[in-house]
Amino acid sequence: MSKTNQRISKLFATIALAGITSYSLAAEPIKIALAGPVTGPVAQYGDMQSIGALMAIEQINKSGGVNGSMLEAVTYDDACDPKQAVAVANKIVNDDIRFVVGHLCSGSTQPAADIYEEEGILMITAASTTPELTQRGHTLIFRTIGLDTMQGPAAGKYVVEQLKPKRAAILHDKQQYGEGIATAVKSALDTAGIPVALFEGVTAGDKDFSALIAKMKKENIDFVYFGGYHPEMGMLLRQAAENKLEATFMGPEGVGNSDISAIAGEASEGMLVTLPKAFDADPKNAHLVEAFKAKNQDPRGAFVFPAYAAVQVMADAMTLSKSQDPEVLASTIRSNSFDTPTGVLEFDDKGDLKNFSFVVYEWHADGSKTALTNE
Repeated sequence: MSKTNQRISKLFATIALAGITSYSLAAEPIKIALAGPVTGPVAQYGDMQSIGALMAIEQINKSGGVNGSMLEAVTYDDACDPKQAVAVANKIVNDDIRFVVGHLCSGSTQPAADIYEEEGILMITAASTTPELTQRGHTLIFRTIGLDTMQGPAAGKYVVEQLKPKRAAILHDKQQYGEGIATAVKSALDTAGIPVALFEGVTAGDKDFSALIAKMKKENIDFVYFGGYHPEMGMLLRQAAENKLEATFMGPEGVGNSDISAIAGEASEGMLVTLPKAFDADPKNAHLVEAFKAKNQDPRGAFVFPAYAAVQVMADAMTLSKSQDPEVLASTIRSNSFDTPTGVLEFDDKGDLKNFSFVVYEWHADGSKTALTNE
């Protein structure tokens, strides 16, 4: 029996001995930890998760909560740093919280997930796309977003069929997420026979890419894929434009947010990016979009609606099973489908969605985007 289940058993025994009614127990709030970057260079992604999850909690509580209990969010900052994520995970364990929405950056999510699994805590990430996360045999770990093995081929297919570059450079930030997605794109280009002249890593946090850009100009690169996040991609775009590197740039969902336009300015115009479909444009979500706008919140972020869905899946599983036991909920999640703002979600045995699609968008300098493939 896990440590968490042992604590739950002791709690029920104490309640029975004390004669406390089941109503009193049900009235206790159900705490959900929101774990992700509140600070640091990619804190905007934490904001996306937070506004999506908090909106779901608000909507569910307005409808009466879950089995008579209200949901309550507790926010934890991991700064997308693996060591800090481990500290956050241990804090969540010590705080006796059994449900987590998060983490976001794959390199932080994976070590935290190992702790949650050992301690009997249910975790659903709305952002981590690395396949390795759900290949470790865990039973309490889920995600409401697709995998790099879906996103990489979607990007590669567009590059091969539509762009048809002559010489490509594949770059990454040497981190689990960035290198993983870059490798997937390289595989697609290799299979199609498109020359990948450069496959190199840059250090996250670097701001001077002049030597790399000079190297790409020398190699006559006309297409650049960057696996990583917007701070580095923004600087690459700006400096490439300043040094007159004429190439099409593309990246994963980690680069697709308004901050990249603030960093790169006009140089962000025409960047290609793979993102989840625009759930905010779905007519069935119009009431939620209005609710976000009433709070002056932007519902367009890639992880907003997947975070909403993560909370809803947890809540619906509690309602279906009439339980708050993470193991019971995990079984319920695997054996049911859930109608959410991101569609009807079904999960496989590993905790991954059975169906999820990434869309290729053209980014505009004003922060808007145009779909280039079917949503």
